[in-house]
Amino acid sequence: MKIGLLTSGGDCPGLNAVIRGAVLNGVKTYDDEFVGFRDGWRGVVEGDVMDLPRTKVRGLARTGGTILGTSRTNPFDGPHGGPENISIVLERHHIDAIVAIGGEGTLAGAKRLADAGLPVVGVPKTIDNDLQATDYTFGFDTAVSIATDAMDRLRTTGESHHRCMVAEVMGRHVGWIALHSGMSAGAHAVLIPEQRVPMSQVAEWVKEVHDRGRAPLVVVAEGFIPEGFDEVLHEKGTEKDGRPRLGGIGEYVTEEIERLTGIETRNTTLGHIQRGGAPTGFDRVLATRFGMAVVDMIHDKEWGRMVALKGTDVVRVDFSEALNNLKQVPQHRWDEAKVLFGR
Repeated sequence: MKIGLLTSGGDCPGLNAVIRGAVLNGVKTYDDEFVGFRDGWRGVVEGDVMDLPRTKVRGLARTGGTILGTSRTNPFDGPHGGPENISIVLERHHIDAIVAIGGEGTLAGAKRLADAGLPVVGVPKTIDNDLQATDYTFGFDTAVSIATDAMDRLRTTGESHHRCMVAEVMGRHVGWIALHSGMSAGAHAVLIPEQRVPMSQVAEWVKEVHDRGRAPLVVVAEGFIPEGFDEVLHEKGTEKDGRPRLGGIGEYVTEEIERLTGIETRNTTLGHIQRGGAPTGFDRVLATRFGMAVVDMIHDKEWGRMVALKGTDVVRVDFSEALNNLKQVPQHRWDEAKVLFGR
């Protein structure tokens, strides 16, 4: 078979490991041929492909980013989009199946194409870990590790100057990165989109820690909505796809803490550093397993499905299972972490 791979949406550590796992399994087990679509769905719509021989994927597991490039192109937009036109592209290049590697938006497009009869399967990708159908997605562990390391460094400078330090991390709709990195770094407060927390309560936690002679650390997800606000802060306009370009909540929290407590407070926004660089060992293994498993699924012709992690097993699920709702931080996980706040 000839299989086309694409990476779409935001980049994250582990994408190249998926590509490597798919190519190696396909070539060694099934004698498959692989091509990559450049820049996500744009490459599919425009027929922009590159060959992916086995030699092209050597050593890719440890490399961040994606050798295929990525974009937020919708496969149904423009005069060349839609299943009819994409079918012509596949036929022209003799491609038998598409593997869409991406998050909610990417998989939603893949589902529509599969529903229209195209041979499409998927691999879930999001550093936010917010897809329902899988326990973990690759990139999340790397993002948490990077954020934890940064917070460890912030704590040492905070202790030296007797300051409160605020770290803003990624998390547009869910707070998994903030929760895990905050607990890992021993944060004294973690603010996530799923929970409305008054700044008076945050100030109380901060003061409690400072009064004991410690330097408080507050972690806030970029999508956190403070009490009294109706929507997230997005002072930097919108992305090309119309989504709000988030940023500014860390600075707001910093100013409010200083105003309410009088404690000198500094803010650091980690931003895109969380999804750059080499993946952790966990993410390399998970991404490689996903890449290998999706090729097996193609040969079983299970179109309209994707691979997922349940416990320690890689399983197959329908696209619809990943697209019903975002996987939010449940109340019991928040309550568990909250016990440590201000301690």
